Amino acid sequence: MTFDTRGHNGRMTHFDQHDSFWLFGYGSLIWKADFAYLERKPAWIFDWSRRFWQGSHDHRGTPSAPGRVVTLVSERGARCDGMAYRITPAVLAQLDVREKNGYLRELVPIHFTATSAVEGLIYLATPDNAAFLGEAPLVQMAEQIAKAHGPSGDNSEYLLNLERALHELGVSDQHVSALASLINPAK
Repeated sequence: MTFDTRGHNGRMTHFDQHDSFWLFGYGSLIWKADFAYLERKPAWIFDWSRRFWQGSHDHRGTPSAPGRVVTLVSERGARCDGMAYRITPAVLAQLDVREKNGYLRELVPIHFTATSAVEGLIYLATPDNAAFLGEAPLVQMAEQIAKAHGPSGDNSEYLLNLERALHELGVSDQHVSALASLINPAK
């Protein structure tokens, strides 16, 4: 169950005429910046929460045994912390391949301080994509994450890397921590 979003995302030309713009990462983009960027700094967005509700059939799982990776869900008043990267439009082609399994480009205000925000970009997987798994009991999600493995490695490695990266930013995410404690109870 995949939904290759490269064609759709390629038609979003909002930043094509810009020299650079900001991309907000809230999952693996926090710790795995395998793309060229001009600047990197902690940031956050409002009214979104990070959830392990997106299926990964191409990176942290397979079509027959998908992993779970994060997407954002709308939640009024929530704050999602992550990492922002100032990139050039040329980088989008590489990111579109990386995020092709159901993630669409969306515009959001990205905050760097309590009083400053810039219009930037996120990749968002919504419930209407074929790879979306949705909410499930935490124990069930943890079991799926513990078992899944794909071309990019173990799904549990993705979860634990995300928890570690958030900790290094001084960020606590209850959803991520709860899943990590089920995967790695000795921590």
